[in-house]
Amino acid sequence: MLTTLKEVLADARNNGYAVPAFDCVEDIMVRAILETCELMRSPVVLMCLVGADLDGNGWAYVPGLIKAVADFHDIPIVLHLDHAPELDSIKRAVDAGFTSVMIDGSAHPFEKNVEITKTAVRIAHHKGISVEGELGWVGGFDLQARSTGRPILTEAKEVENFVSMTGLDALAVSIGTSHGVYESLPNLDIERLKVLNQVSSVPLVLHGGSGTPNDQIQQAVKNGICKMNIYADNRIAMARGLKTSAESQTRPDPPAQKLFGPLKSEIAKVVKEKIDLLLSADRV
Repeated sequence: MLTTLKEVLADARNNGYAVPAFDCVEDIMVRAILETCELMRSPVVLMCLVGADLDGNGWAYVPGLIKAVADFHDIPIVLHLDHAPELDSIKRAVDAGFTSVMIDGSAHPFEKNVEITKTAVRIAHHKGISVEGELGWVGGFDLQARSTGRPILTEAKEVENFVSMTGLDALAVSIGTSHGVYESLPNLDIERLKVLNQVSSVPLVLHGGSGTPNDQIQQAVKNGICKMNIYADNRIAMARGLKTSAESQTRPDPPAQKLFGPLKSEIAKVVKEKIDLLLSADRV
């Protein structure tokens, strides 16, 4: 069943766990993720990335599929727009039936970030849609896989003002993670996170969750992270599944299950691992 980010993160913050948030680019990802989350009784955020994956008919395909199947799963499902850098995408997502959006103004100066986040909140809240913003900057690789440098860590002194000035529902913070595949393991600033959580009136989000050591993720969850974004780990899982599928075919017309089964299986393994890691099993 579709719900808002504000609702699922409120429960996560009150009960000390984080909701897994998976970027989805194909229908096989949607099914594998939802069926695994339902089996483990975990809420989930299914995210659509702004960029090539939503170009053209992309705005209809994956979001349309998620909306069509959500009522067949009796777990909370958030349909979330990930990393919208401008307001046109926010408006389009609101019109398309998303239940949550992220406006990413983190590359702008503080005042500009406040301005566009506040506008996104006004657009989305009018339709009952949750808004996530970002303060600080998660580096690594951007969505087109270009290097974007080192993270800029979130400053506690800015958090309270940013939240109150924008009215957003969740805040993505930078504490040492990076987007994409790590060239070297991160060292999360948990002490910084503790302070950010104390001054923030809204739940905190961690981007760049793929590849981060499990012990650091668990410390982040214990100290305020209520949503963790995951993408690269599932892409790696799909690559493993594709390789297994290609190597196991012995006939020119293999059954669909033998073609797609390994992909679903590998994605499901990652999803289960993340649910266990984030303590989100048996929450619904």
